[in-house]
Amino acid sequence: MGIESSALLVSAGVASGLAGSIAGLASLFSYPALLAAGLPPVAANVTNTVALFSNTVGTAAGSRTELRGQRARLLRLAAVAALGGAVGAALLLGTPSSAFEAVVPWLIALGSVLILVRDPLRRLVASRQRSVRTAAGPGHTARLTLPMACAVLLVGLYGGYFGAASGVLMLAVLSLSASAGEPLPVTNAVKNIATGAANVTAAVAYVLVAPVHWGAAVALGLGAFAGSWVGPLIVRRLPETPLRIAIALAGLGLAVSLWHQGT
Repeated sequence: MGIESSALLVSAGVASGLAGSIAGLASLFSYPALLAAGLPPVAANVTNTVALFSNTVGTAAGSRTELRGQRARLLRLAAVAALGGAVGAALLLGTPSSAFEAVVPWLIALGSVLILVRDPLRRLVASRQRSVRTAAGPGHTARLTLPMACAVLLVGLYGGYFGAASGVLMLAVLSLSASAGEPLPVTNAVKNIATGAANVTAAVAYVLVAPVHWGAAVALGLGAFAGSWVGPLIVRRLPETPLRIAIALAGLGLAVSLWHQGT
């Protein structure tokens, strides 16, 4: 891999970390950058999954305050999400590459639409939390019911298979089991760990049996770590809504482009 490709991937990694902080769609920058560097779609996807492990580390490091006292909850969620990630990885590795190439434009489009409707989802989160606080009283604690576990499993599966906007889906799911009075930043931090568990499980599988391009993964991962670490600091100083809308529109454009190339 040449210097230009490496520089492209480091830059895309930084953008991915920032996009994850702004809108939860890190793969919108990293995946097309890997395609631009010459990787075929499946190799780009598995390399992207491995590289974005550093994004999970960065966001977890930046959310230590919100994660205090959440150990038991995180262990339950991470176990279920990790199982989903393993199933998603098996699905990707066990199906023809043509199937992945056919479905990925639709997955990117779905992720982009979810970014556009993120604020209504957040309002739904807040409304749900107020309802839980009113109905359950001060003794309520977060519980992982069977329907909630199934939902987390499915989001983990999606994250292991492709993952764009899996964070948005996980945030909506976790809001339904949030403790009474839990602030949204805490739910968001827990979401990062849950989606990270699915990502890490899939990444381990890909490292063992998939065509990971290690040069690309390292370059992208370094940029993603930097972007996810400083992302919250930068986002506080930038107008979030225009950036988020621009990211979503770019994602829809990418989806249309990939769909057109495959027809």
